[in-house]
Amino acid sequence: MLRSSIMGIVYRKCLCLSLAERSRFSEGEIQTFMSVDADRTINLCNSLHDAWSLPLQIGFALYLLYTQVNYAFLSGLAITIILIPVNKWISTRIASATEKMMKQKDRRISCAGEVLAHIRTVKMYSWEKLFTERLVERRESEVKHLATRKYLDAWCVYFWATTPTLFSLFTFSIFAIMGHTLDAATVFTCVALFNTLISPLNSFPWVINGMIDAVISSRRLSNYLSTPEHNSSELTASADILKHQFKRDTEVIHNPMAFVLQDVCCSWSSSSVAEPSIVLRDISLQLQKGLFIAIVGEVGSGKSSLLNSVIGETRVVSGSISSCGSIAYVPQVPWILSGSLRDNILLGKEFDPRRYDEVIQACALDVDISAMARGDMSHIGEKGTNLSGGQRARLALARALYQNPDVYLFDDILSAVDSQVASWILEKAIMGPQLMQKTKLLSTHNLQAISAADMIVVMANGLVKWFGTLESFLATPYSRISKPDSSSPTSFTASVKDKTPIVSCELKTDVILEDDSVVAYEERNDQDEAEARKEGRVELSVYKKYATFAGWSIVVLIFLSAFLMQASRNGNDLWLTYWVDTNTSTNNTVFFLIILAMFGIINSLFTLGRAFSFAFGGLRAAIYTHASLLENIISAPVCFFDQNPSGRILNRLSSDLYTIDDSLPFILNIFVANFFSLLGTLVVLSYSQVSFLLILLPLWLIYRKLQFYYRSTSREVRRLDSVARSPIYSSFTETLDGSSTIRAFQKEGFFLERFIQHVTLYQKTSYSELIASLWLSLRLQLLAGFIILFIAMVATVSFNSSSLVNFGTPGLVGLALSYAAPVVSLLNGFLTTFTETEKEMISVERIAEYVGIAQEELKGSESPPRNWPTEGKIEFVHVTLRYKPELPPALNDVSFLIAPAMQVGIIGRTGAGKSSILNALFRLVPICNGRILVDGIDVAKVAIRELRAHFAVVPQSPFLFDGSLRENLDPFNTTTDIRVWEVLEKCHMKGEIESIGGLDIHVKESGASFSVGQRQLLCLARAILKSSKVLCLDECTANVDNQTAVLLQNTISAECKGMTVLTIAHRISTVMKMDNILVLDQGKLVEEGNPEVLMTRKSSRFARFAKASQM
Repeated sequence: MLRSSIMGIVYRKCLCLSLAERSRFSEGEIQTFMSVDADRTINLCNSLHDAWSLPLQIGFALYLLYTQVNYAFLSGLAITIILIPVNKWISTRIASATEKMMKQKDRRISCAGEVLAHIRTVKMYSWEKLFTERLVERRESEVKHLATRKYLDAWCVYFWATTPTLFSLFTFSIFAIMGHTLDAATVFTCVALFNTLISPLNSFPWVINGMIDAVISSRRLSNYLSTPEHNSSELTASADILKHQFKRDTEVIHNPMAFVLQDVCCSWSSSSVAEPSIVLRDISLQLQKGLFIAIVGEVGSGKSSLLNSVIGETRVVSGSISSCGSIAYVPQVPWILSGSLRDNILLGKEFDPRRYDEVIQACALDVDISAMARGDMSHIGEKGTNLSGGQRARLALARALYQNPDVYLFDDILSAVDSQVASWILEKAIMGPQLMQKTKLLSTHNLQAISAADMIVVMANGLVKWFGTLESFLATPYSRISKPDSSSPTSFTASVKDKTPIVSCELKTDVILEDDSVVAYEERNDQDEAEARKEGRVELSVYKKYATFAGWSIVVLIFLSAFLMQASRNGNDLWLTYWVDTNTSTNNTVFFLIILAMFGIINSLFTLGRAFSFAFGGLRAAIYTHASLLENIISAPVCFFDQNPSGRILNRLSSDLYTIDDSLPFILNIFVANFFSLLGTLVVLSYSQVSFLLILLPLWLIYRKLQFYYRSTSREVRRLDSVARSPIYSSFTETLDGSSTIRAFQKEGFFLERFIQHVTLYQKTSYSELIASLWLSLRLQLLAGFIILFIAMVATVSFNSSSLVNFGTPGLVGLALSYAAPVVSLLNGFLTTFTETEKEMISVERIAEYVGIAQEELKGSESPPRNWPTEGKIEFVHVTLRYKPELPPALNDVSFLIAPAMQVGIIGRTGAGKSSILNALFRLVPICNGRILVDGIDVAKVAIRELRAHFAVVPQSPFLFDGSLRENLDPFNTTTDIRVWEVLEKCHMKGEIESIGGLDIHVKESGASFSVGQRQLLCLARAILKSSKVLCLDECTANVDNQTAVLLQNTISAECKGMTVLTIAHRISTVMKMDNILVLDQGKLVEEGNPEVLMTRKSSRFARFAKASQM
């Protein structure tokens, strides 16, 4: 229950933390709170009970020792007391190492999450080696602290494991030196008490470590949970202040205010930052209800920040913000849930067929849905991987429309779709009858949207530079921001005068309802594969795999040292038996003590050997497991990531790897010790009491039956447990990505309930595991009780009757009874640790599954020249591409030739196969038929990473990683700073970068420091710096304003002379000056030619596109 509660509150906190406040923690840290810290904190319950019960057990045992050997036991106690400060010092060092290790683990998981979220981009850039090195570097830092912890643990184990032997040696030595005679009763009562002391003494260091871990994790959780929540004091206060003002507005004015912002200054920094970086300054706006307001401005002017401040995602440093009514928010990067298309639109709201159909048509999704195999019940992959960029944007828009709120916030949603679809959405959705009386705020560069707006807000450098009506806007110098070309403003001016969308309804109906806008075949994957769960016992090959990771020589050394350690301990007790039974005078005491001391020293040495060989083997396994897992995941094909959500893969890299780092070696160590201890006990019992052999076989049969039932159950329950965890992590990762959307829609309750359902299922498996453990414990105690009863009865009968069979000397009987006493804990411990080892081995099994996945073909049959491609000639010859054998082709017999240094635009409606051209060229997906030649070399014959490294690309989703800006632009450090600044200037980012600190500024995870448009400009700069002869641009100007887009096109034209440029575009203005145009439709090349020539043809599809976009 506690684990579920912690998971629940961590998730709830994630729902309630604004993006600004959450910036204190990386995503990796927050995921570690859910996985590792939750587990460690719940261990505090057991550790607390052990903390008071173990000293109590030790105290009783010491008192009983006093009754047997008087004050001689103090010598043994002195050894224990001497070791207390040593263990205290070790515990302190372990705590420090653990804290440092957890920080490094957070960094590694954060980096791994970043790679998995952008794996397609990482592969296109051929950055696998770069990120592998980054992850290995972070892993090495983590392992450094893990090693410190492991070796300190080994000392801990050594001190506590040798304590009972030393206790025995010193106690009996002092007792004999004091002149007392050792008799069977005294010796074996003491031996039984020493054995009773072994368990609490051995457990104590683990209890201390467990408590230290739990306290550290509790502090980390406390720090996270004490962060101010979304409904911050500023917003609450502002709501109270403005409540009466809203009431007054409603009474006095016919159009009351939807938003009131008074002298607002906002920051993306959390409240823990003393001097926050201000992104919005002195914003004062009063926005009336029912208006359509367009927010315009250049890239990085603060448009998205303004929308985010309205929904409370930024930190309000001063001033007040208040809103009236419910809100729907569509972010610039659409947030898509893993689930059916319908679930994404409903978002927990009741299904209304009529409204649903209206929304689907308004967002032009009806044709897409009709083309899907299962209609609107088709499964959408994580982050909408099996949808095109335009479909994701329209799906997010449909969700907002269906919720029917009072206010709509749209963040540049029209840039992801082509001009005809944009016109349809603008007329049927944004300006449609459903939203007629609603307040709409749209951040945009789209001319039609600006011409249709009631009011316009002009942003620049975080300030509202101007606010007013359309007519006033045209007279201001700011109007040039939105013009496609300052020399030809006529079409824009004309469209403003009559405030209607430019494209006629008839044309749009014709365009949309043609069977063109079909579901994208990019990244086809109708459904995520359900996570595989093996059944039956853990195979021997899994143990062998772990042994291979640890090193076979180390495994042999561990088993040999454990065997000799137990043999020396049993030898020690057998020597005591011999001493008691000889009943010699005190003259031979020295001889007996020397032999006893030798056994103690040998036992101590082998204990030390076992402890350190285990620590070394565990570390080695941890290092090699991670290296092998990482190498296989990074080299997996793109389809693997489409079929497996990142939460599932991250589960392997966090929880399963933590098990292999920490809990598996720990439990395996105890299992090996218990195995040899049980073996030694059975050998000694059989030697000291021959009659024990009579019941050994029936006991073994009963025990075998019990362990069979228990292991079979607990093993499957653990597998269910591991599988039940993955939806928790997937759901959590998804929520982290879309938390701002969830809060804006006020759907926190719905998502919390959904998460609790996942946790409930997980809780059922955990509870079943606990019950199975208790079932076993009861039966083993009855079994052990029977063994003690049998030995005691045989010994009593033997000594009280004149039987012919002698069942041993007093010493041997005492030895047998002292060894029979701890049998219950040994049997229980052996089976429990064996089962636990098997359960922990499931983590190795799960990682082994990923170690064996199919890999990209990294070697090529042909090695191109170092400076290839030298010309940039690209030829597609009858290329057919399918994402799955059962799906229609995404590219169908496509052939074209792109001459060297030619600039080519690729256009087509959403899902026409534009991105598939790049997927085929970069070999992200293997082609079924045909050939792709670059400078006459077949790309299929070139090593895949070498191929991608020779091309430059600006992906549809811009990717900046956690690190310096210099690293992001030139990760392999091949360019001078002067050249970097030159390119930044040409990409219109130099001023912005200089103002925030230059090339050494730290870029936050996923480039959160910059707007989406700025990220696209930085990715373009990165591509230009690469100086490849082939440059691929996938919607690289989609999120920048029109003026910047024109400047960028000029930059591309100037900087990329002599380069072959492939541009995928929705914005027709970006391809009008290209040398050639490729028009795709349903995976076929339907038109090709020079844009000027195509414009003169009446039947040209390209001409229709251009006309629709009102160039």
